[in-house]
Amino acid sequence: MGYRYATERADHSALASGQVLRSAPGYPGFPVRLASELLQRGLAHVHDTPVRLWDPCCGGGYLVTVLGLLHRDRVSHVRASDVDADAVDLAARNLELLTASGLAAREAELRRSARDFGRVAFVERAEAAANLAAGLAAMGGDLPHDTAVADVFALDEPVDADLVVTDVPYGEMTRWSGAAPGEDPVGGLLASLGRVLPERAVVVVAARTRRIALPEGVRALERVRVGNRSAVLVRARDVAP
Repeated sequence: MGYRYATERADHSALASGQVLRSAPGYPGFPVRLASELLQRGLAHVHDTPVRLWDPCCGGGYLVTVLGLLHRDRVSHVRASDVDADAVDLAARNLELLTASGLAAREAELRRSARDFGRVAFVERAEAAANLAAGLAAMGGDLPHDTAVADVFALDEPVDADLVVTDVPYGEMTRWSGAAPGEDPVGGLLASLGRVLPERAVVVVAARTRRIALPEGVRALERVRVGNRSAVLVRARDVAP
């Protein structure tokens, strides 16, 4: 695939998992350039910006936090949810980095670690946090956000989101849980999202697979493949039960 939007190979090392953003065992990251490309492809189908962004399989919140930091000027609200309460707790801590106070607290924490352990790497991470804060301020400042513990397969209340971007479990570090249907969890996820999203919302699903299968009769807005990852973009109304 040729990149259509994230065409420059920018240095995103400050956004690497475990640098400024918090990480934990069992919570994978996501390629930053690909994340940016997928968001922007989704935005092209939403038309109206800024958008309300949601990751319903958020894990530690890495993907949605990165997108908020990179595209604050095109996002008005971020929501992150997951069936795992521990994951949502980590996601909430990461989403605090979408605020000036959260990034300032993270910078101070990293500078304390630099003093306590005498490691230059912590100084570099602290400076990266300061740079992210400057970038966030330049693009509009604090980004409103919320988190919730929720089983994506058992959603029953409407969700005010214009764009969903999510990286689904692939059986190595992460696995499906909750009320996931055994044979077609992606189909179940799409049907559930179609029930609760506005009909014109766009859903972007990424996975480590050659091709993401869609329910019979559903046509993709776009398909993307980079390395061992693929993604599909669909309209919420097209996957509603």
